[in-house]
Amino acid sequence: MNVAANLETSTLYFPKSPALVTGEKEMTYAEFNDRTNRLATGLLKMGLRPGEHVAICASNSEEWPISYFAILKAGGVVISLASLLSSDELRMLLEHSKPRFLFTNSERLKDIDGLRGNQGIEKVICPDGDITFDHVISSGLSSFRSLERDRTDTAVILYTGGTTGMPKGVMLTHENINHPAHNVAFCERTTQGDRALCALPLHHVFAVVHIMTSTIMSGACLEILPGFDMETVLSVIEAGQVTKFFAVPTVYTRFVTLDHLEHIMRNIRYCFCSGSAIAVEIMRQWKERTGLNMHEGYGMTETASAVTFNHMYRHVPGSVGTVVPGCEVQIRDAAGNILETGKEGEVCMRGPNMMKGYLNNPEATEEAFWEKVWLRSGDIGVLDEDGYLTIVDRLKDLIITGGENVYPREVEEAIYLNEGVAECAVIGAPDKVWGERVVAYIIPKVDVSITADGLKAFLKTRLAPFKVPKEYIFTTEFPKSTAGKVLKREIKRQHLEKNK
Repeated sequence: MNVAANLETSTLYFPKSPALVTGEKEMTYAEFNDRTNRLATGLLKMGLRPGEHVAICASNSEEWPISYFAILKAGGVVISLASLLSSDELRMLLEHSKPRFLFTNSERLKDIDGLRGNQGIEKVICPDGDITFDHVISSGLSSFRSLERDRTDTAVILYTGGTTGMPKGVMLTHENINHPAHNVAFCERTTQGDRALCALPLHHVFAVVHIMTSTIMSGACLEILPGFDMETVLSVIEAGQVTKFFAVPTVYTRFVTLDHLEHIMRNIRYCFCSGSAIAVEIMRQWKERTGLNMHEGYGMTETASAVTFNHMYRHVPGSVGTVVPGCEVQIRDAAGNILETGKEGEVCMRGPNMMKGYLNNPEATEEAFWEKVWLRSGDIGVLDEDGYLTIVDRLKDLIITGGENVYPREVEEAIYLNEGVAECAVIGAPDKVWGERVVAYIIPKVDVSITADGLKAFLKTRLAPFKVPKEYIFTTEFPKSTAGKVLKREIKRQHLEKNK
């Protein structure tokens, strides 16, 4: 079933119920469905063909979900791109995904206009562009039914960080999205009377599947904020209509220090922490202050959403819960052998929400699976006798800062573009505010003057803001193996030792 058919079903049952809230504006399901129909048929009139790629590179707004569901209704494939990408990063991903059409906002229009001719983009839809959002909608038809798509057809492509210099495009099918969205709605007991607050970027898999798609599937209301602003979020929650709240550990760590937290959260019935693990102590304080369990799950872009879930009535702090219906989890050793309960190893998963593969990268796709069906997470975990999964550590060097994924290799490649750098190594270090912060160790070239401020300014033009290191440490040598490989674990160990 086409993912967009969920909107049509909810409209059938709840036409007058609120579907989207942005600022002071509220849109019912009937209005939401009407606008997506008009945009979908407008895109088809402009020449969009089923299976073609349409990119969204925009910050949170009401246009984002309308574009998302309209593209899917028209049979297109959504290319979800972060609005904060640098021009170089955006160019690289557009070259890789090759969308014919692109939705953006005013802030990115100048960058995209400069790329349009070289990337095969034929139409750019933007509030201030030659083709406006409202113009396409006004050209469309109100009556329309989502084009039929096979469950194995690609619906959305989201990009992971660049572990090897080039981010991987994760292809998620209609089944990949429908299955976890249904599980989320079931596990969170979402009903038509709920209002979910989304202050997380909609280009993230968590926001687009776990929050947005599952909310619309349930006939509930989605309130979207342009971004995370502490005062705005607190004001919206305190107003009392929001019932479900989602945030990264950084936010909860700040929230537990607030006065009157109990009053602010009085109407919240469910909260979920995403992005990275949160300290059990913060979960304890949250429960003590609000009376609410802080729920966690385990998943990745390649699984579309959570594969395990700490359910509402079976909550175990410190674990990421049990496996959701339809999925399986195994713990395997480096050779792929299945380990017994209680043994640590790599978390491997299979189920209807495992990705179709990486776009234009069959080698990486093959490496990502054991026996072609068991997705390898790259994370170390352990299952207990009751089926609860605990994540012990990451095999990969992924840094999660403020809920955003940062891969050291990608940052290092940008650093090496600076002519004053001889060698560099990027690690993640614990941070009370961000969970982790990006730290860059630098060996300058001989007789070259290089400063932290200068390097930071250099990187700001080449990387998204959250990828730019917050700390720069200059040194003369790195610990290395006999083969000459930089030993990042040793660098990190020394860093932690010095910063106890």
